[in-house]
Amino acid sequence: MTETCPTTWYDHVDARALLEAYPIGEAFVQRYTRMSRDELRARQEADFLKLVARGWEVPFYRRHWSACGIEPGDIRSLEDLPKLPSFDKSDLMASIAEHPPLGDFHGRNRGPVVLHTTSGTTGKPQVLLFGPWGREVGNLLVARMARWQGLRADDVVHSVYGHGMINGGHYIREAYTRFTEALFLSAGTGIETRSASQVQLMADFRATVLVGFVDYVRKLAEVAREAGLEPGRDIPVRMIIGHLGTEDRAATEAAWGGAKAYDWYGVGDTGCIAGEGPERDGLYVWEDAQLVEICEVDTGAPVARGQKGDMVVTCLYKRDVAPVIRFNTHDVSAFRTDANATGMVFDRIEGFLGRSDNMVKLKGINVFPHAIGAIIENRPELTGEYVCRLARDSSGADRMTVLLEHRDPRAEAKPPLAALLRQGLGVEVEVELVEPGATAQLTQIEVRQKPIRLIDERRR
Repeated sequence: MTETCPTTWYDHVDARALLEAYPIGEAFVQRYTRMSRDELRARQEADFLKLVARGWEVPFYRRHWSACGIEPGDIRSLEDLPKLPSFDKSDLMASIAEHPPLGDFHGRNRGPVVLHTTSGTTGKPQVLLFGPWGREVGNLLVARMARWQGLRADDVVHSVYGHGMINGGHYIREAYTRFTEALFLSAGTGIETRSASQVQLMADFRATVLVGFVDYVRKLAEVAREAGLEPGRDIPVRMIIGHLGTEDRAATEAAWGGAKAYDWYGVGDTGCIAGEGPERDGLYVWEDAQLVEICEVDTGAPVARGQKGDMVVTCLYKRDVAPVIRFNTHDVSAFRTDANATGMVFDRIEGFLGRSDNMVKLKGINVFPHAIGAIIENRPELTGEYVCRLARDSSGADRMTVLLEHRDPRAEAKPPLAALLRQGLGVEVEVELVEPGATAQLTQIEVRQKPIRLIDERRR
């Protein structure tokens, strides 16, 4: 009997079809500055209906939708999207617990698959699965964004995204090496390549682009100066592509000698969702590939345009393995309501404004720990590093202490800094000044892609 030849990754991905469906470079700009919203909507409708049909083949969605009384045929257009229940990481982790080790949300039969995990920022790391088509579209979206922002073929890209089981570093490397001509240095986190070695590597290879989470990106600028290397001169970084969050990009740019910083947003389950364009006028949602809804945190109902809420994401392209249909990221953002400067047809969001599941309610005020970074930046007496500790006192009241790294922690700076935080957050918090580097063990900034900013001690 003749053995059937097993399929390979490349049997499932036609590069020409991929680039036709999701153009990059000038073809991307031309298509989506000329396209109307009606034309975009027609494409989204067609892709959405294919995605819903695929969802009915996956046990997780059959179970999830049927429990809400939804039957095949009930979802006939994008207008019906809100009828589908959203889900979040807790649902995926429950699926894994009930159907170990991969859960029942992947819909995989046979064929190549990529398995990674999340970083575990909000708990136990979650399994992430990708089929060839979904993986390559996700890679392409990252590279397409970088090229639009100004990445050149002669650039040297230094990446501080983590590897191991974590998805981030692997798919960023795939994006840049497969869909750009730039030279790519996959340094990883500070535990994979020591910070001192990273800045020397950047100097040796004359790195021009730095990619990763800006907390560690800023730290590397300090490490470079401590090593006698001047960012912008000895390390000619001209461009930073990271996750800026709520902080003003000016501090990050100044740390790297005036390099231009660009923001983008994505999560492990969905890949790249949105990114800034060359004008840096908000994050453009890649609406040929992703649908974003902004929903009220408590009820899940759509909010008015311009209002903050949870980002709920549907991946229109991810139909081979682990489709994503109304995934609640619990990341908070809002749609932009002003006119864009690029002529691009896509909608825009503000970017990452905090996590609703990390939101702390103090004296009736909603507090996002990530907002503290923007409040304390550009303070020369502070390093910019911080961590929040949340505890409950004997009366049952929640209290938050913010540990701030101060260059002279013995200084009488606590009262003015406490007042600064009270003004920025709208509620009083306690302040503890610590020496530079003292929060590193708590935030795990050298180890994690996303540093820990909130330690909840109420249940200990």
